[in-house]
Amino acid sequence: MAKKTTPKKTVKKVATKKTATKKVTATKKTTTKKATVTKKATVTKKATTASLVQTRIIARVDVGFGNALYLRGEGAGLSWDKGALMENIAPYEWAFSTTRAKAPVAFKCLINDQVWADGENQSVAAGGTLISSPVFHW
Repeated sequence: MAKKTTPKKTVKKVATKKTATKKVTATKKTTTKKATVTKKATVTKKATTASLVQTRIIARVDVGFGNALYLRGEGAGLSWDKGALMENIAPYEWAFSTTRAKAPVAFKCLINDQVWADGENQSVAAGGTLISSPVFHW
């Protein structure tokens, strides 16, 4: 019986193959580097968000069952054209909180973003808390 021999495979190293291999390696390193950079950016962003100061507006008012309280104003992303919904945190208490205030925030409360509170506009300093009791005649 004759022995089976397997032919030896010879691999020719071509300069282009080495270049291609190096490019793949470089691409992997670049991808890894980008992922690392992205990860660092995310960590930095979280640290920045945690260190930002909150500005809070609390309104203590009964707006009636089924109604909601909104804020309109300027600063901290507020607009005089469209209201921002306040969060109902207790039966007669509404809250708005933001970390976007860079300067004092001027505002006014509205019921259902339609009925304006009586009186002058109110303001709160960036990083401050204001508790108010707006009055409505409707």
